[in-house]
Amino acid sequence: MSKLDDFMQLLCGEFDNREQFEAKQAAGETFPLAHHVNTACNDKILGLPDDFAGTFMVEESYYEVDGRKSASPHLFLFTEEKDGVLLTSYDAPEGNDKRSFSYATMVPAEFSSLRESGKFTPALYREHDGVWEGGSDSMFSPVMRFHLFERFSADVLEVSESMEMNGKRVFGFDEPILYKRIGK
Repeated sequence: MSKLDDFMQLLCGEFDNREQFEAKQAAGETFPLAHHVNTACNDKILGLPDDFAGTFMVEESYYEVDGRKSASPHLFLFTEEKDGVLLTSYDAPEGNDKRSFSYATMVPAEFSSLRESGKFTPALYREHDGVWEGGSDSMFSPVMRFHLFERFSADVLEVSESMEMNGKRVFGFDEPILYKRIGK
């Protein structure tokens, strides 16, 4: 099995942080209840080159904080590189609503029509003893910085995301969201 196959096996499936959320609630702390559904979607990308070695994945992220719900869907491409696995973000394919984009609703897209995100800096993940770590810093505008750091293992997906505007955090938490597998 390749490094990319190992990585995707950890990452694909259904996850939530219910255990962490309930502990935070019991302690009187505000923290999101988060749900991730990660699905490989090469089957919905038409015209992939015969020698294409990457895996496209739809990431559906759902959050609830203080009764407010939000969704954050993404299309990512994972490729095996010399030093690890590279995550590259893509815009939602044409014909898909970027707010409600999901694997189930994804309209098949031509490979040649896909566009890399102009805002997200690709993230490189490296494996150490069965644990993958990586992340990136992206400037979404001259004053808006997005920070991502993730650690993936068979037990948990740790996700730290924050958004800063003019150096002040406007999104994110002091500790990572700890996602545990709840589905295949």
